[in-house]
Amino acid sequence: MISFNSDYLEGCTAEILDALNKTNLEQTEGYGLDKHSERARELIKRKIGRSDVDIHFVSGGTQANLLTLSVLLSPYQSVISADSGHIAIHETGSIETTGHQVIRVKNDDGKLNAEDVLEIVRAAEEDYTARPGAVYISESTESGTIYSLDELKALRKVTKDNGIALFIDGARLAYALESTKADFTLRDIADLSDAFYIGGTKCGALFGEAIVICSDKYKKDFRKAMKARGAMLAKGRILGIQFETLFTDDLYFRLAREANRKADEIKNAFKAHGIRLYADSYTNQQFVVLSDAQAEKIKENFSFEVWGKEGDETIARFCTSWATGEDAVNALKDAIKTL
Repeated sequence: MISFNSDYLEGCTAEILDALNKTNLEQTEGYGLDKHSERARELIKRKIGRSDVDIHFVSGGTQANLLTLSVLLSPYQSVISADSGHIAIHETGSIETTGHQVIRVKNDDGKLNAEDVLEIVRAAEEDYTARPGAVYISESTESGTIYSLDELKALRKVTKDNGIALFIDGARLAYALESTKADFTLRDIADLSDAFYIGGTKCGALFGEAIVICSDKYKKDFRKAMKARGAMLAKGRILGIQFETLFTDDLYFRLAREANRKADEIKNAFKAHGIRLYADSYTNQQFVVLSDAQAEKIKENFSFEVWGKEGDETIARFCTSWATGEDAVNALKDAIKTL
């Protein structure tokens, strides 16, 4: 059985495993103050092109979202998200457990638009309505789509004009940046957001995300918030070593580029066979609409994520990763021809 279920099913890149093994007996400071974490921060800052950002390493995406939004939001504030956003449907109400309402906006492509955000902000003037304190978006989105530079700028204008933070979930940021449709850079992401994170779990790391705090307003005491939320690892160097490795020789971006290329091959194979795309993705997630019979046929040798149903059709997600091999892609392409 060949799996295209997700991009975090394998362990980690050989380079990370080698680095962890070589440094295993080193004695370093704890809590992310070690030399590897410091080196990783420096490499990320260089790649961003800004030295004035703060960088913190945490274990996973839900933790990054919960922690960062707890800092960005005042107790009486809410956060705006697409109704398909990770914090809206895939994190077991973690944001709501902190007392913050998640305002869900219906969408067709995983993206928020500035007009919808502005409408919600204007409707929250009454004292009995939770005032939005942050806008949450994913780049790339849960639907595999990406925000263009103009869309990011429009969202930034609305949030800045209304004193709202813009937070970007970057669990799959590498795949967005390396998309053939991307017209933005890592520097743009930093300049247009108050905070974002660089996902490692879904792009070659064993686990871990790098939270980047771009606005001075939210920098003070962020480490205290990490400790209070259980996000500060004693053996912080385990995270630091991974990001130090990923940001050496552009490994992080090369991995994403290859995963996107293979996903594009899969998309083109489905299109060539006349199978309809559910979303026009240019990242490592590809969504197609299969008849139930076609889905069952594919399941004989491949696993994938069932994203939903449309009558007697199945919305299927095929996801590539840093570890997806050419043989696996070719085998799927051959299977598609037999449908």
